[in-house]
Amino acid sequence: MWNLPNSLTMLRIVLIPVFVAVFYVEEPWAPYAAASVFGAAALTDWLDGYLARRWEQTSPLGAFLDPVADKLMVAVSLVVLLQVDPRVLIALPVMVIIGREITVSALREWMAEVGARAAVAVSKLGKIKTTAQMISIVLLILRDSVFGPWVYDLGVALLYVAATLTLWSMVVYLTAAWPSLSGKVRPEAARPD
Repeated sequence: MWNLPNSLTMLRIVLIPVFVAVFYVEEPWAPYAAASVFGAAALTDWLDGYLARRWEQTSPLGAFLDPVADKLMVAVSLVVLLQVDPRVLIALPVMVIIGREITVSALREWMAEVGARAAVAVSKLGKIKTTAQMISIVLLILRDSVFGPWVYDLGVALLYVAATLTLWSMVVYLTAAWPSLSGKVRPEAARPD
């Protein structure tokens, strides 16, 4: 149960309070440290899944914890970034991203209950969205860095790209699930062959 992939997932959860603590330190090195902590957590997101598949160490615990860790890390980081810059410019994509995560998580849970979980499995579009989201968050964390204001502007632009992909992927998932949601397909018939 506590193989390396699951341990990396747990590490990502443990890094959340570390990230928040470092984010609020008022020292010149703090943005770099916070970005490093978030970046390390984002890398474990990729690495734990890769290792679990490569070493055939997938587990029910890992399948449960991985999306929880991802969503917690992203939601917490977006909330603290919004607290630092509470403009509508930042609030809109943050609301879209967090709202979509709640909606799609609920959708996946319901589809699993009716035996049609495969209809809303993670897609390549979701992975592209996650990549844009992670890069944007790192750039937004570095807002007061020596790199200049263009880093923050690029982070905001990528946050909007991520929010757009977030909405698009949500529509794709809802469209795939619609036959089950509307009652047009019996749950048993929605199961993959």
